[in-house]
Amino acid sequence: MPTKGLLERLADGGTLVVAEGYLYEFERRGYLKAGAFVPEVVLEHPEQLRLLSEEFVHAGSDTVVAYTYYGHREKLRAIGREDDLERLQRTALQIAREVADKTGTLMAGDICNTTVFDKDDPKTHKEVMAMFKEQVEWASEYNVDYIIGETFNDLGEALLALEAIKKYGKGVPAVITFAPSGAYHTFDGYLYGDACRKLEEAGAAVVGVNCNRGPKSMLPIVREIVKSCKGPVACIPNPYRTTHEHPTMHSLIDPDTGKMAFPEDLPAWLCSRTQISEFAREAKEIGVRYIGLCCGNASYYTRILAEVYGRTPPASKYSPDMSQHFVYGDEKFAKKYFSDGLKAKLATNE
Repeated sequence: MPTKGLLERLADGGTLVVAEGYLYEFERRGYLKAGAFVPEVVLEHPEQLRLLSEEFVHAGSDTVVAYTYYGHREKLRAIGREDDLERLQRTALQIAREVADKTGTLMAGDICNTTVFDKDDPKTHKEVMAMFKEQVEWASEYNVDYIIGETFNDLGEALLALEAIKKYGKGVPAVITFAPSGAYHTFDGYLYGDACRKLEEAGAAVVGVNCNRGPKSMLPIVREIVKSCKGPVACIPNPYRTTHEHPTMHSLIDPDTGKMAFPEDLPAWLCSRTQISEFAREAKEIGVRYIGLCCGNASYYTRILAEVYGRTPPASKYSPDMSQHFVYGDEKFAKKYFSDGLKAKLATNE
């Protein structure tokens, strides 16, 4: 078990690196279907979940997040597997607990947007709270260090998530984040800075944004949140090259087909490692203390975040060192025959 919890690690300017992105990584690896995006891998290939959780820790994640994202009642009902809900939740929680104990990292439970919330329909608010209640209660049985509530479009649903964690989470801290679709407002009309401040005032330990946007189009929003809030702010973008013109992963258009790149063709827009490093440095400069990447994340990206934030995870042993390359290396390793030959070919393309 870790010697310090979430609040202790974030005290006095402390930081946390948190690897998310299980959903897209499993889809890329052929263990999850794009569309419903339900984490059936937890039930069908739990060994893969364990391996990826360990891989993220190896790369520098300070937290093992239980992979229950989109593993709630509404999503399982949509694919005809509602009866598997509790088994999925408990399996994911148990694996996260075991990996966290083995590696001495924190363990987080996870609840998310329910896809049923409607700000104008009180009936859906009751449905949402019932879903959150059961998930938080299950998570609490596994001694989670904190619970994440993520990818919310409305302040209303985010507040319900926080209420559920406070009421049923046995006192564990809450990290609550919005998925910023628009540049300024939540679906229910709140500026992101104001919405995050309201969550902070209501008792969230960490507030911020995750998913939807890449680093370049998310950081301006985060700057405003940092100005509005007193406590730790989370920034967990997708690692895609979004821009002002195409600010979210859903707005990226494939120039060859004219069609939306989401979700199958998004890999063509993945950020370079240099861009992720620059993002991490900028986030650190503006005061982001809870850093990570969401859909599209991979372990090598997490290693970059960890290193920029002052960690030296086991994976750092294998960080790139081009000085040893036989063409581009230093005098000790570069071979003149290959170096000169490659440069000549590149110059003439012959």
